[in-house]
Amino acid sequence: MKWLLAFCAIILFVGIANLPIGYYTFLRITTITGAIAVILTEYEKGINLWLVSFAVVGILFNPLVPIYLHSKDAWMVLDLIGGFLFLGKLIDLMRNNRKNE
Repeated sequence: MKWLLAFCAIILFVGIANLPIGYYTFLRITTITGAIAVILTEYEKGINLWLVSFAVVGILFNPLVPIYLHSKDAWMVLDLIGGFLFLGKLIDLMRNNRKNE
């Protein structure tokens, strides 16, 4: 799970650059996979901020019914927010693992 969270954060941060459309398709698929993984693990704990945040990320980055904002600037902000969410969840997971050791 740690690797998936880190990978999702990295590809979202890289997504800020002006890249070919194929990269953004890959980004959407990978991001929704990471979001679903977080949602499934957080669902066991009940409704919380992580679950809701990653549900929103999953909706925004959904590759099956894509949302088009028609603004690279808007997507840059969403890529940053998404990247920081994955990074925050990674840090949270690592802290919880240390407490449980």
